[in-house]
Amino acid sequence: MIRYIEENLVRQNKALMLLLILLGEEFTRLMSLKPQSVSQIELSIQELMRQVAAERLSLARMVTAMKPGAQRLADLNPMLEAEVAENLSGLVTMMDDTEQKCAVQASKNNELAMALFDQSKGLLNFMHNQIKPKNTTAYGRSGRFAKAPTNARLLTGRL
Repeated sequence: MIRYIEENLVRQNKALMLLLILLGEEFTRLMSLKPQSVSQIELSIQELMRQVAAERLSLARMVTAMKPGAQRLADLNPMLEAEVAENLSGLVTMMDDTEQKCAVQASKNNELAMALFDQSKGLLNFMHNQIKPKNTTAYGRSGRFAKAPTNARLLTGRL
């Protein structure tokens, strides 16, 4: 069972390293303003995250199977050999470090994506304001030009 736990941790580490690479690629594509390719990378990231979550559930089941009531991998340390416990602890530490790097990169990606969104929204608002009629009474309710009332109404009306 320990071998399966170790293999699970190795798979999770490799998945998180791949995630870090994908997040870096997403950042590069955001910087080069390629929205179609960003969405393709995003789908890959979501699928990878789904797989990591499945691996974590599998790990939790294995830990519980080895020691009923155990919540964490560290709960198994008293029943493991020192070398095995140290190896598993090293894998967990490496996984935590990679996960932190992924979180930092994901935060950068989010900030850049939101900045690009705000920039695009501001540009669209500016363009909309430029084509919107300056005179708000230019159009009537029917969508046609409204006739502006003039001061000399008696002269323009029928006699």
